[in-house]
Amino acid sequence: MSDDVREAAAHNNAQWCDAVCASHGLVGRIDAEAWSVPRRSPPWYPDAVTLRPGVDPDALLARIDAGAGASVKDSFADVDLSAYGFRVLFEAQWIHRPPTEPPAGAPLTPVTTARGLAAWASAHGGGELFRPALLADPRIRVLARFDDRGAVVGGAVLSGDDPVGVSNLFSSTDDPDEIWRAVVVTRPDVPLVGYESAPDLPPARRAGFLPAGPLRVWLR
Repeated sequence: MSDDVREAAAHNNAQWCDAVCASHGLVGRIDAEAWSVPRRSPPWYPDAVTLRPGVDPDALLARIDAGAGASVKDSFADVDLSAYGFRVLFEAQWIHRPPTEPPAGAPLTPVTTARGLAAWASAHGGGELFRPALLADPRIRVLARFDDRGAVVGGAVLSGDDPVGVSNLFSSTDDPDEIWRAVVVTRPDVPLVGYESAPDLPPARRAGFLPAGPLRVWLR
């Protein structure tokens, strides 16, 4: 798969991480090497994301608080941080889907209010991680699937313009395939990117996403 796809996916993911951090009052820094925040990022989010292959580990760690709890998304799985006290938290695959004709099905519904976001976050399990400031960010669309009673039973976040990133996809009905298909129905007109670990990759593949290369997340 072209390195251009991986780089585009990494940049898109960095923008999403930046938006989450900004909603928590953390100002990020981005350049050709990496995106990073100087203070600890919110739970489940990295302190840095590499944006090209071959980033120097010393320069990368100098950008962040590299103490206990620090995490780095190694977007090209080529930065060895084991000598710096880090371990591999997990490995995953970047994925992408080119624009296509939309499959059959209903799109997801945008979440537009703070109350709706709280219900979405409760169903997702993210709690206080997802703050109302995200709804004011034009780069971000929080999307939900509702049941007949109006309860959130699944959803995802779409971020960016071209490509559009897919993240935080979940389903409380144990049918992630339906949510993946609904994501494609929602934005069939643009390239879609994201990443998934091996156990969660098959539903994305069934929705037409293709692997685009490995990544690692390191934790100290």
